[in-house]
Amino acid sequence: MLKCSKWYTKLLSNSFPKGLVKLISRSSVPPCKFSTPPFQYCPFSVIAIPFDKASEKTFRHDDVDGEIEHPLSREIFRASPKLGSYKVGDSTFYSLIENYANLADFRSLGNVLDRIKREKRVLTEKCFVVIFRAYGKAHLPDKAVELFERMVDDFQCKRTVKSFNSVLNVIIEECEFSRALVFYSDVIGAKNMNISPNLLTFNLIIKAMCKLGLVDRAIEVFREIPLRDCIPDVFTYSTLMDGLCKENRIDEAVSLLDEMQIEGCFPSPVTYNVLISALCKKGDLARAAKLVDNMFLKGCVPSEATYNTLIHGLCLKGKLDKAVSLLDRMVMNKCVPNDITYGTIINGLVKHGRAVDGINLFISMEERGHCANEYVYSTLISGLFKEGKYEEAMRLWKDLLEKGRRPNIVVYSALIDGLCRQGKPDKAEEVLSDMVNNGFKPNSYIYSSLMKGFFKTGESHKAILLWSDIRNNFTCNEFCYTVLIHGLCEHGKLREALMVWKHMLSRGFKPDVVAYSSMIHGLCNTGKVEQGWKLFNDLLCHEPKTQPDVVTYNILLNAFCKNGSISRAIDLLNNMLDRGCDPDVVTCNILLRSLREKLEPPQDGREFLDELVVRLLKREKIIGASTIVEVMLQKFLPPKASTWARVLQQLCKPKKIQTAIDRCQRSLYS
Repeated sequence: MLKCSKWYTKLLSNSFPKGLVKLISRSSVPPCKFSTPPFQYCPFSVIAIPFDKASEKTFRHDDVDGEIEHPLSREIFRASPKLGSYKVGDSTFYSLIENYANLADFRSLGNVLDRIKREKRVLTEKCFVVIFRAYGKAHLPDKAVELFERMVDDFQCKRTVKSFNSVLNVIIEECEFSRALVFYSDVIGAKNMNISPNLLTFNLIIKAMCKLGLVDRAIEVFREIPLRDCIPDVFTYSTLMDGLCKENRIDEAVSLLDEMQIEGCFPSPVTYNVLISALCKKGDLARAAKLVDNMFLKGCVPSEATYNTLIHGLCLKGKLDKAVSLLDRMVMNKCVPNDITYGTIINGLVKHGRAVDGINLFISMEERGHCANEYVYSTLISGLFKEGKYEEAMRLWKDLLEKGRRPNIVVYSALIDGLCRQGKPDKAEEVLSDMVNNGFKPNSYIYSSLMKGFFKTGESHKAILLWSDIRNNFTCNEFCYTVLIHGLCEHGKLREALMVWKHMLSRGFKPDVVAYSSMIHGLCNTGKVEQGWKLFNDLLCHEPKTQPDVVTYNILLNAFCKNGSISRAIDLLNNMLDRGCDPDVVTCNILLRSLREKLEPPQDGREFLDELVVRLLKREKIIGASTIVEVMLQKFLPPKASTWARVLQQLCKPKKIQTAIDRCQRSLYS
């Protein structure tokens, strides 16, 4: 037997020059008979793997554009009598197909398939499924469809729902959902194929339809499943629920949860997670919490994804203490929190100005044996600096270094920005130098933070020098230009700001509303109100997302009022209201000051603001009207009785009252 293996290895070595031949004992492979005595059979399955000795890696034909060929020796597939549909040598072909598919060596795989076709060998459907799976991993849906169409004519292999589902899955995994539906329709509707869909087929089609937003069609397919002698499984229900939730049809999705349990299909954690996530995004935390309780009652243990979804919803609503309590409950239920869990709560605490509480959670996290990642460090460092806690932020930075952790660019960015906020741009430059030495390339955010820091300390010349340096060695973006223009205008350097503005336009960048507002502010401060007005009109011609905001309007309103152009200010206010921009407290203060100082006789502004409230109510701008009413009360300028009546009428509409009641109930139960 040993001599036989040596003989067969030599035979294959001649077929694969400079190759590596690996002999694997496979008792399941039918014995290969040889006419050469004294060897009657060889109980080895031979797998030939081309091998490059120089680079010690497996050859792939697509790496060398076909320059290297791996010829298949005819001796391997020596002609021999057929045994039914099986020919001696078929098992070797199957092994080659499997190995080339696993290696994604599609050129060699094609050579094998061509030879099989020429010799009119019969391939089993299992081989095609292996190939389809390989095409899927390589993102080649076209190849999968093409081979599926050749299965019968070229390889005498009958197509069944198994191979059909494999190709359908490849198409869907490539997010070609419309193509998947067309493929399904063509194959199922073809009489010559005679393929009947099974549950997996329906699940895939429902998934494709939901991804395309065709939820009603997906429901029709779902109702058709029992008529095809199939029973929907948990994947079917979960996929359809996800589609309904994405279309904001959450009540229907919840009803489907009840239906599946009546039908004897038990929900999985994924099923509950779909509904809980949708309810949390909607802000209905009470129903989400009830679903979690329902999970426990059904013996379905919430996963970390379930807890993370609820915690995220609580943080979005500002219910951070409840989020921390849920974290403790999660640990009690022996569900291990991950980076997302801790990161979500810490980020929520920092956003609500509770960075110190974030530090306490950070310490608790470390005590539980969970090492914080760089994003947690960056969030805490940034939050501490924003709250003016310089010492605590630097202590956390040192803690990171002492633990041997290597900060990434996100941590460096948070530290540099924080130091600049504290008026320490020189120290921030030292951190930047250390960051570059550690192999990190600064981004636009870091450079913008440094420029802000120099402007804050009154060192505008350093900001300009930094911009000149990054302009020559780094690609500036709109954000860098906006920061520089804003800083220059604030420091009265209008000429330099205009130069940067022109340079920005010449490079093809479109200024945002902040850049426009900064330039208008700079022009108005130097008495060039008309140029500022011209720039404002230019801003109005831009696309909707770059329209003036309340800050822009306030800048021009203030400029007009200072010049005594009250009528122009009123016209601008009307334009502001027509464009749907609500006035704020600053707007009211500008107008009230002008009415007192610029008019003869002076006015207290009560009638003016009262009329403004009525106009906003007519436009159903409830929030804007409420803001002005608050200003009036603070200034001891009470609205008229008729205005009060209109305000109460708007606030006390049945739908608004019911919404307020629902909100109160949710806060009580959640």
